[in-house]
Amino acid sequence: MFRQGLDKILGDATATIDTIEPGSIVVAPRKPIPLDDEAAITEVLDLAARIGAVLLDSGTGAIDTGNQIAFVASIYGLEDVVVDVTFNRILVSARRGPTLPPVTTVRTVHYRSLDFTRLAHVDRLVRRIRQLAITPGTAHRIVDGIVSAPHPYPYWLANLAWGVLALGISILLGGTTLVVLTAFLTTVVIVALNRRLARIGTPIFFQQMLGGFIAVLPAAGLYHWREALDVSFAPSQIIAAGIVALLSGLSLVGSVQDAITGAPITGTARFSEVVLMTGGILAGVAMAIRLVEALGGSLPGLTTTSPFGPSDVAATVIGGAIAAGAFALASYAERRAIPVALGAGVLASGVISGLSLTDAGAIVSGAVAAIVVGLIGGLAARRALVPPLVVAVAGITPLLPGLAMYRGLYGVMSGETLAGFGELATAIAVGCSIAAGVTLGEFIARTLKRPRLPAALARQRDALRDGRPHGLTLTRRKPPRWNP
Repeated sequence: MFRQGLDKILGDATATIDTIEPGSIVVAPRKPIPLDDEAAITEVLDLAARIGAVLLDSGTGAIDTGNQIAFVASIYGLEDVVVDVTFNRILVSARRGPTLPPVTTVRTVHYRSLDFTRLAHVDRLVRRIRQLAITPGTAHRIVDGIVSAPHPYPYWLANLAWGVLALGISILLGGTTLVVLTAFLTTVVIVALNRRLARIGTPIFFQQMLGGFIAVLPAAGLYHWREALDVSFAPSQIIAAGIVALLSGLSLVGSVQDAITGAPITGTARFSEVVLMTGGILAGVAMAIRLVEALGGSLPGLTTTSPFGPSDVAATVIGGAIAAGAFALASYAERRAIPVALGAGVLASGVISGLSLTDAGAIVSGAVAAIVVGLIGGLAARRALVPPLVVAVAGITPLLPGLAMYRGLYGVMSGETLAGFGELATAIAVGCSIAAGVTLGEFIARTLKRPRLPAALARQRDALRDGRPHGLTLTRRKPPRWNP
């Protein structure tokens, strides 16, 4: 009974990456490609590289991307394949023995995008290639449809979702109605302006800098006129909500995952990108603070914080759930993924609220909450057929240290150098602990239940291992029509 209950929780449907065990024997469901047929080999390698490009573009780790590329190639009978995945390049080479030169294909990833629907479609495509043995030509046409398909939601809805994300963060921080509305409107303006800058090719650093600059001004203006408006609020809550919205979606999880799992070069490159984009946010915030001071305004010092206690648990959980679900919507996740993201936000903020009653500290609390998100999110992703990366990135959104980053920068600029650098160091440590915790949680979820191969493939694998003659018969079915 316990095993049956555990199976219901874990589910039989696994994410594609969970079915790939490095070093395991992969059985090709179709006749292997002749090694002297360079055209057929090139077609398969190009297909695998294109699938890997979509995965890498969506933030998947280099090791997982390489495993999926090799897996796709092996399905078509190319087992001796070398895969090299770096920050923005994928190289796939098929070795053809000592007498024939290898066939190699290279693909460059020129951009990073947040479209989790595209990631989910590629995940399903790999599953269809494995189960239905579709031809490389058909798979190429499906990839064309995935890459060229428009986003599932209009831009205005995604912009509102980013605003709702900031709204949820401000609720999590204990903000008042004024704080919530201001954070929502400020973030919508930031995202709308950054979209226009992106269309004209503005580097991402300057987009982040503009976002950090705008995040400060409404909070500073309202704080300056607080007595005339007869309001009381903490401007740091508005600024922190904007910073978290700008931090969301950065490849922090991917960078730490690459560093941990054996891809240090790619991890270093991704981490450098994260540092650069975070530096743009801090530069924008610093410029805005100096402008406010030059105009005679002021902002409260490091003592202005949002107290947390037992009475704040409900608000923290609700705010975390709203932020995680809004991030999934803003990142164009499928509708089935949004409830899973909401649940991940509830878990993350609930664990943080519980640990806030102890002496665990921000770093340990963030790591524990991230482990829970990675673990439970990975298991839930199996039931909902959602890529675990979607759940992980959305679930850690409420944990991002936006308030600590702002407080640290303001402390440095206002003369409290020691306290300011302490806050910045804490923010960096919390971010790394969150990313490492998610990676550990996903690893535990992936190993809790080993995926089961279909019966025919299992018999074929056992025959290969035992050295017995074998045969594999698959029913040929017409591939279902693709609706992007």
